[in-house]
Amino acid sequence: MIPQLRGWYERYEKDGFTIVGVHSPEFSWEKPYEKVVEATKKLRVRYPIVQDNDFTIWKRWGVRAWPTALLMDRRGIVRYRHIGEGDYDETEAMIRRLLAERD
Repeated sequence: MIPQLRGWYERYEKDGFTIVGVHSPEFSWEKPYEKVVEATKKLRVRYPIVQDNDFTIWKRWGVRAWPTALLMDRRGIVRYRHIGEGDYDETEAMIRRLLAERD
């Protein structure tokens, strides 16, 4: 999913699209801050990543699997949720639809 997120960020950032990645580690070796920084550099991730070692964000948004994508509108209302890989065309169509909406 990271390649798709990178592409969407590059294409739609100028239109107001924002990504905030949330790193909720599955394994203990994924918890150190330095590992997250190293991975974001290696994967060329330019958008911000929040480290969620205690799964607070994971629980708040009802996430149950990796990866989970949530799309919110300009008011912060979740309008789309996708669990797992795939359906990239559908997700991108929703990104375009949300960017086209005006308050």
